[in-house]
Amino acid sequence: MPLIAHSGLPSFARLQQEGETILSKNRADHQTIRELHIGLLNMMPDAALEATERQFFRLIGHSNQIAQFYLHPFTLSSIKRGNKAQAHVEQYYQNFDEIKAQGLDALIITGAHIEEADLQKAPFYEQLKEVIEWSYDNVTSTLCSCLATHAVLEFRYEQKRQPIGEKCWGVFPHQVLDRQHPLMSGVNTCFDVPHSRFNEITKTQFDKAGVKILVDSKVGAHLCVSEDLLRIVFFQGHPEYDTISLLKEYKREVISFLKKTRDDYPSFPSHYLSAQNKAILNEFKTKLLCGELDIVDFPEALISQTLGNTWHDATSGIINNWIGCVYQVTHEDINKPFMDGIDPDDPLNLK
Repeated sequence: MPLIAHSGLPSFARLQQEGETILSKNRADHQTIRELHIGLLNMMPDAALEATERQFFRLIGHSNQIAQFYLHPFTLSSIKRGNKAQAHVEQYYQNFDEIKAQGLDALIITGAHIEEADLQKAPFYEQLKEVIEWSYDNVTSTLCSCLATHAVLEFRYEQKRQPIGEKCWGVFPHQVLDRQHPLMSGVNTCFDVPHSRFNEITKTQFDKAGVKILVDSKVGAHLCVSEDLLRIVFFQGHPEYDTISLLKEYKREVISFLKKTRDDYPSFPSHYLSAQNKAILNEFKTKLLCGELDIVDFPEALISQTLGNTWHDATSGIINNWIGCVYQVTHEDINKPFMDGIDPDDPLNLK
């Protein structure tokens, strides 16, 4: 079944305009389909706040049609926001106390824009730790993206993320290491993943933590799972990104340069732009720096038409498998401890 528009969150209307199937709460109430309630802890900065909602909502909506999906976005009060984003949060987001009171079947925790390697310096450190500790005992499975992955490895496994020097960003080839894991069912053995980060958890650190690496690459491990199979799913990249997400991020970096909040003009994300697109952006840079053009002239619409997406199908397959696993556990016995009684060699009882 589709996503349920159980609030006035604008992302529901936006997705419906894009052709997604969105069911009203009234229509959903007249059906007897099982509900799955999934929380979205959205820690992304203001410029990407609503886009991140749509990215994860879209992925859930494309997953196997086994339930009515209720998405519950919330954020952390310690994340400072501008007036527009704060108004959006206050009107449409729940708070963590409400989330705890209602309960969740699954939880997604997004990344956040914190370049500093030491997470303890992040203003939301203690609040994020509280959410992660609660989710471990109260949510069937938690899916972590980028910084959230780094936070869980620090909080639960005492593995602090490491700075990598220059920003790792772009679209990179990856390989599946364990084709038998249920999250990999039907997923291509090789696929691309976007990354955007200044820090990493190394493969050695994942191994020390007893966390299993399912998908690897030359820029680091991407998809991993906790030692109990599915309680925590780790993304170190950003597979939820839209086709234009890195282009918009590049534009934001150019704006930061113009505002002098970064010293150098940004380099291009790797393996993302064609030679022609790079030429267009280099020409824009030249004219921008000499005053012939302004940031409003950024050729986003022109370049967007030619960008490719080599990660969406694999990501959809993985999310589909994740939702299937969550559904099986919660559907068979909502009071049963996580994965209790499930054969670790055949978690989906496929034999």
